[in-house]
Amino acid sequence: MDILSSYNLIIEASVIIILSFWFNGISKKTNIPSVLMLIILGIILQYALKYFVPDALDFSGGLELLGIVGLIMIVLEAALELELKREKLVPILKSMAIALIGLLGSAYAAALILFQFIPEMTMQAAWLYATPLSILSSAIIIPSVSGLSEAKKEFHIYESTFSDIMGIMMFYYLIGGLNPAEDAGAAGFAGNLVLTIVIGLVASYAIILIFQQIKSQAKLFLLIAVLLLLYAIGKKLHLSSLIIILIFGLVIANVKLFFPGKMAIFLENEKINQIYHELHIITLETAFVVRTFFFVVFGLSIVITSLFSLNVALISLLIVASIYAIRFLILRVFIGKDILPQLFVAPRGLITVLLFYAIPVEAQVANFESGILLFVIIATSLVMTWAMIKDKKKMNTPLDEIDQEYLERNEAEDALRAKTATDLANEELPDDTLYDKE
Repeated sequence: MDILSSYNLIIEASVIIILSFWFNGISKKTNIPSVLMLIILGIILQYALKYFVPDALDFSGGLELLGIVGLIMIVLEAALELELKREKLVPILKSMAIALIGLLGSAYAAALILFQFIPEMTMQAAWLYATPLSILSSAIIIPSVSGLSEAKKEFHIYESTFSDIMGIMMFYYLIGGLNPAEDAGAAGFAGNLVLTIVIGLVASYAIILIFQQIKSQAKLFLLIAVLLLLYAIGKKLHLSSLIIILIFGLVIANVKLFFPGKMAIFLENEKINQIYHELHIITLETAFVVRTFFFVVFGLSIVITSLFSLNVALISLLIVASIYAIRFLILRVFIGKDILPQLFVAPRGLITVLLFYAIPVEAQVANFESGILLFVIIATSLVMTWAMIKDKKKMNTPLDEIDQEYLERNEAEDALRAKTATDLANEELPDDTLYDKE
C-alpha cells in the first residue's frame, strides 16, 4: 500500500482534521490541551510510517512553514479579540511587564542551567537555546483559557501574545550578536522597532482604506496574502514582522480609536464590520487547521529515545522548576495573592519548536538533546492541565449550588402555580353547580 499517494494523503489529512476537532471537544470537557493529543497522534503516526515507509522522512521544511503561517494566524486571531480602551491600559501594560520580565528571568535561569550541564555550550549559545524555552505558547494558552473569568482570560491573551512577539524579537537580536559585523546594537534594535511600528501603522491604514473599496466577495484570502507578503518582506529586511501583523489586527478591531473625529468620514462602517467579522472567522479556522498539522508534524519528527536520558530529565526538570519559581515571584509582585490558576498557565509550544529549528548552524551545539524541548513542552502543558482542571472543579462548586437553587426555585414556582390553578378550579365549582341548578 502506497501510504504517500495523493488520495491516501487526502484521506489522512481529512482524518487528522476530524480527530483534531474531536480533540477540541475533549479538551473543553477535560481541560487537557488538544495540543498534547495532537503531539501523541503524531508520535503514533511516526511509528505507523516507519512500518509502511522504512526510509526516514524529513519534515523540518514543512514544520517551519506551518509554524510561520500558524504563528501569523494565532497572533492575528489574538489581536482581533483585543479591545483597546482607556480602562484597559493598565491591564495591558501590566501584562506586557509580566511577559517581558518573565521572558528575561526564565531565559537567564535556563541559560545558566544549560551552560552548567551541557559540555561545549558557551553562554552566548546558552542564551540562544534558552530563549525558545522561555516563551509562552499563545497557540496553547488562548484556546485553553476560555473558561476563566473575563479579567483572567484577557490577562493570558495579552501576556502570551506579548511573550510571543518579544521572545521572537529577543531571539533574532541574539542571532544578530553572532555576527559582530552586522550587529547594530541596542540603538539599531530600537530604530528597527520604531521603523516596524511606523510601517505597520501605514500598511494597516492603507489596507483598510483600499479593501473597503473592493467590491468582490472573494477578498479575504487576498487580504491574508497581503499580510503574509508584508511579514515575509519584513523578515527579509530584518524587521520585527510580527508587530506588523499585531498592529493590523488591533487597528481593524478598534477602527473607532484609530479613525477618530473627522477621520471617520473615510470609513464605510458596514463594509469594515463585514471585513472584520469574516476575517475573524477565517483566521480562527485557518489557525485551527495550521495548528493541527504543525503539532502532528512535530510529533512525527520527535526522537522519542531522547526522553529516556537521565541528563535530559534532570536539565528539563530544573528548567521547569525555574519557570514556575520566577513566575510565582513576578505574579505576587504585580498581581498579589490571586495568582491561581495563572501561576501554572505557562506552557511552551509552537514558538518554542519554531525558534529551535531556526537556530543558525554556527550556533548549534551538538551535545544539546532535542528531548529537553519535548520534555519542557509536555511538562508545562501537563502542569497547566492539572491547574485548569482543579480551577474548574473549584468554580463548579458555587455554580452547581446556584443551579440547584435555581432548579428548586423553579420547581417551587411550578408547584405553586399548580396549586393556585387547583384552588381556583375548586372555588369556581360551586358557582357552576349553582348555575346549573338554577
